[in-house]
Amino acid sequence: MHATIHLLRKTDFPPIRRQRLQTMQVNLGYRCNQSCQHCHVGAGPNRTEMMNADNAALVVALLQSGRIATLDLTGGAPELSPHFRDLVRAARAADVRVIDRCNLTVLYEPEQEDLAAFLAAQGVSVVASLPCYTEDNVDGQRGDGVFEKSINALQWLNQLGYGAPDYGLTLDLVYNPLGPYLPPPQDTLQADYKRLLGERYGIVFNRLFTIANMPIQRFGSMLVSKGQFDSYMHTLRSAHRPENVDGVMCRDLISVDWQGYLYDCDFNQMLGLTLGAADAQHPRPHLCDLLAEPESWSGRPIAIADHCYGCTAGQGSSCGGALAAADASPADACQIAAQLTA
Repeated sequence: MHATIHLLRKTDFPPIRRQRLQTMQVNLGYRCNQSCQHCHVGAGPNRTEMMNADNAALVVALLQSGRIATLDLTGGAPELSPHFRDLVRAARAADVRVIDRCNLTVLYEPEQEDLAAFLAAQGVSVVASLPCYTEDNVDGQRGDGVFEKSINALQWLNQLGYGAPDYGLTLDLVYNPLGPYLPPPQDTLQADYKRLLGERYGIVFNRLFTIANMPIQRFGSMLVSKGQFDSYMHTLRSAHRPENVDGVMCRDLISVDWQGYLYDCDFNQMLGLTLGAADAQHPRPHLCDLLAEPESWSGRPIAIADHCYGCTAGQGSSCGGALAAADASPADACQIAAQLTA
């Protein structure tokens, strides 16, 4: 796999500073039952990195401190961690909102037969990956049979009350482009998803998040291999909108890796960019440092590199989707994406 950090370090991205911490995004490990082309983590079935019990206990201690509003669990497939359910229970007991970034097919993995019911019983918000509403595009990006399993999983979650207005169980979907270009307008694509998934499969959901692909790990390596890295970076930089800087997710989020080390965002974690708040006393900040000094990180600089343009280009991109309204409205974004990658 081609590393891209050396291509990203030099940047003129504007400096930004951290605000008050609201969200702790914890990567529980890189093991996953899928190996997606766009994955910025490089996760897959053969990865063995997983958070241990000691670091999971530090996460629980932070949840119980009352200073975290949202626990955002990611991976890999976070549900494959032996500590996933204990962390969910601890967070809900502390009245902390929990987000599970779910690839949907994990619901059909061995020993996960009761996972959907567990998520519903705990009131977990599910953010589910579904990069298109057509079978060919999804299977082409994520593997044969993934689309059918994903649709079945969404129907299963709907049966439990997810996506329905009266149950309070949030189900959001995530779209990633199939190639080296920016996502289409989120509002337009959301309308297409709701109409087509509803008509074809009876599926309902709350929101669609469009997230730009980052030029790191598996997707970045693919760009390098195809000679598309420079052109993709030009796409991101030329579409930069300064007004999006104030809304980037790293300002009130902190990212935790499977070893308990802290980063400004999940993308920086995958690049090995140390937390911008690192100093001589905390050269590589860890969960134990955050637990000891939970308020000391506010106002400190955030580590930046050229990939940060991926969060401010066009309508902007974050773990919660677009940051602003888009400038254009293609009629059928998935078909356009398929044409662009053909």
